[in-house]
Amino acid sequence: MNVIFLTVSRMNDIRDRGIYTDLMRKFRDEGHHVYIVAPVERRYKQLTSLKEEAGIHILQVKTLNIQKTNVIEKGLGIICLEKQFKKAIQEFFKNICFDLILYSTPPITLNKVITFLKYQNPQAVCYLLLKDIFPQNAVDLGMFSQHSLFYKIFRKKEIQLYQNSDFIGCMSPANVDFILKHNSFLSKEQVEVAPNSLDLLDNAVEVNRNEIRRKYQLPIDKPIFIYGGNLGKPQGIDFVIKCLEKNKERTDCHFLIVGNGTEYSKLACWCEKAHAKSVSLLKGLPKEDYDKLVQSCDVGLIFLDHRFQIPNYPSRLLSYLEYKMPVIAATDIHTDIGSIAEKNGYGYWCESINPDDFTACVSRFVEHPDRIISMGEKGYQFLLDNYLIKYTYQTILKHIC
Repeated sequence: MNVIFLTVSRMNDIRDRGIYTDLMRKFRDEGHHVYIVAPVERRYKQLTSLKEEAGIHILQVKTLNIQKTNVIEKGLGIICLEKQFKKAIQEFFKNICFDLILYSTPPITLNKVITFLKYQNPQAVCYLLLKDIFPQNAVDLGMFSQHSLFYKIFRKKEIQLYQNSDFIGCMSPANVDFILKHNSFLSKEQVEVAPNSLDLLDNAVEVNRNEIRRKYQLPIDKPIFIYGGNLGKPQGIDFVIKCLEKNKERTDCHFLIVGNGTEYSKLACWCEKAHAKSVSLLKGLPKEDYDKLVQSCDVGLIFLDHRFQIPNYPSRLLSYLEYKMPVIAATDIHTDIGSIAEKNGYGYWCESINPDDFTACVSRFVEHPDRIISMGEKGYQFLLDNYLIKYTYQTILKHIC
C-alpha cells in the first residue's frame, strides 16, 4: 500500500521518536511504502528536495517560517502552505497512486491539497489525525470572538476539512463526543479514538538518576515534579506561576519546568524575582537529553488553561507513562485526561483555577511516597494496553483492508 502523510511538523530524521515518526515507521515495518510531505522552513536555508531515509520517502518543502516566528510570517506561511505542498507533490510524486492519505491538525488549511490528492487517487481513504480543534481553541483563549470574521473563515475551513475526511481519529473519547456534538453532518461511524501513541524502545537503558540530577543541579533526596513541553498560552502560565508561588518555600519536594514557548520569558522573570529554592527552570532540551531527565524525576505535571472548552489531550503524557511516573493534571473541566488518569489509578486531577487544589495533589504524593511507585506502574500498564503505536496503526488500517 502507498501511504502519503501531510504534516507541518519538521521531519528531519525519521529515526527520531515522536507520535508521527513512530507511526510512519510502523507503516514501513508492516511492508507499506511511505511518503511524507513536511515543511523545511526558510531559516534552514534548504531548497525543496526529496530524500529516502530508512526506507521512507521524505519530501521537504521549502516554506516560510511557520514555527517560533512572528504572527505575520506564521500567518502568511500557513496560507502559502497549500500551494507549496501541492506544487511539490505534483513535481515529485506525480506517478504514484496512493491508497491512504493521512494528515494531521494543525493546520486546518490543507483542504486544497487533500482535494487534489482525492481527485488524483479516487480509491484512496482519507484519514485525519485530529490533534487540535481550531478555531474554537483560539476563541477559548480570547484570541478572537466567535462572531468575528476570523472565526467564520477558519470555521468554514474546519468544516471543509472534516467533510474531506472519510474518517477522523481523535485523541480521546471526549474529543470524539465534542466533534460529533458540534459537527452534526458527521456520522458516528466516521469518528473514532486513535490516540497519541508511541513505540517503546527495544534497548531502553536505565539512567543513573543521581548523576542526571547532579548534572542539572537538582536535589537528590526529594521527589521531583516535572513539567516538560510547550510554555505558551494553552498551558495557562499565570496559573502555573501561582502554583509555584504557593509551593516555593517547600523543602519536601522540588519542581522542574522544562520547555520553550511564548510564555517562557514570563516564567523566567518570575523565577528571577522569586528566588524559589524549590523551583528550577530549564530551556527546552534535545529529545534524548529530555528523556533521560524525565527518567530521573518522580511525578509528571500537565497544565492546561481553565478556559478551554475543547478537550485537549497533551502527548507529553506518553513520556511520563513510559517511564512509570504518575501524573498530576491541572486542567479545564472539558478534557478527560485527568478523569482517565484518576479512573485508572495513575494520577490526580484538579481544575486549573485554585492553586490550593494543585498543592493538595502534590501533598498526596509527598505524604504517601509509596504511591509514586504503585501509581507509576499502573500508568505504565495503561500505556501498554492503550497507547502503543500498534493500536493506532490497527485503528487506521481496518478501514483499508
